[in-house]
Amino acid sequence: MLKLGLIVVAAFVLQAALSMLQMRHFSKEFVKLRRQGRVACGRKAGGFHAGAIVMFLIDSEGRIQVGRKLEGVTCLARVRPLDGLEGRYIGSLTEEDGPKGHRNLRKAIADAALTYNKYVAGEEIEQPPTPFQKVGISARNLVRRKSTAK
Repeated sequence: MLKLGLIVVAAFVLQAALSMLQMRHFSKEFVKLRRQGRVACGRKAGGFHAGAIVMFLIDSEGRIQVGRKLEGVTCLARVRPLDGLEGRYIGSLTEEDGPKGHRNLRKAIADAALTYNKYVAGEEIEQPPTPFQKVGISARNLVRRKSTAK
């Protein structure tokens, strides 16, 4: 039983270290783009599917200069170029503008457009709930359903 516990702890520590390296890599790539100008980001969590984060370097008119993506299931995913959207106005992007077959990448692109449009309009950009918040919301809804059913 002790060996199993040590294996679980070692796996957790390894996961945390690899995730930290991935975050550092993403931060460096974001800072590189940010030093060149304004950056719009979009994200879509994956759960058991590949999640995606997109970053677009945009000019003063909202036209995409450079695109980058971070897509994958594991903490080994790295930031890669996202080509094919250069020169497009970011506010008009939709899911259909993304690569075929990459559902969450397409949703992240649409999220970047939505975030940019909200920013330009001066609206507040709400943060999606964390996994712990989702559990709390589900538990609260379950309790409410049980109390209203009585």
